Amino acid sequence: MTHTSDSPTGVDALILDYNGVLGTQPTTSMWTRLADLAEWPGRHLPSFQDAFWAPRNAYDAGELSDLAYWAKVLGHHPGPRWLRTLRAADTAMWLRTDPHVLDTLHRARRARARLPMVLLSNAPAHLSDTLDATAWRRELMTDALYSARLGRCKPDPAAYEQALAATGVPDPRRVLFVDDRADNCQAAARLGLRTLHYTGSADALREALALAA
Repeated sequence: MTHTSDSPTGVDALILDYNGVLGTQPTTSMWTRLADLAEWPGRHLPSFQDAFWAPRNAYDAGELSDLAYWAKVLGHHPGPRWLRTLRAADTAMWLRTDPHVLDTLHRARRARARLPMVLLSNAPAHLSDTLDATAWRRELMTDALYSARLGRCKPDPAAYEQALAATGVPDPRRVLFVDDRADNCQAAARLGLRTLHYTGSADALREALALAA
């Protein structure tokens, strides 16, 4: 059976990144606080961020436990209480959301109640659980797929394939993928998905969804 779109743009589902789209980037003060909690030598933020990101892909993919990840960042194993403190501060850095993007998605939901919206995020397990408990996740998202649960990170093609399946829309040309990273968008485009490289303008998202300003 041929699927016919009822959307003026032909977009029948959304696959949305979290950080950099729905979620805002951490502030310098947040990074500084985390470095302080990590007791980073000299409080040198650039070197701390390098250490933070180096094993992050493996952590996001569920290949490292919280303890194993922070041991790689710090160069030694933190005790249980210190580990809980670091994990809580790390998670808190990623919880702020962009009200303009959320407003756009709520408007899209009101305009088309059955529009599937699937979250596809590179996120470790604890952050995934925390995001799943938020009001916007419950109100807006049809489903949410996280790298720690998938065992793979974007831009792995299998991550997009699972997200596409979660939309219930078989034709990738009718699904819009939104991400702040160009490489993730390029990988999605290779699978036939429409893409929007999000650079911070909710107007671009509204335009893609044909929502009035």
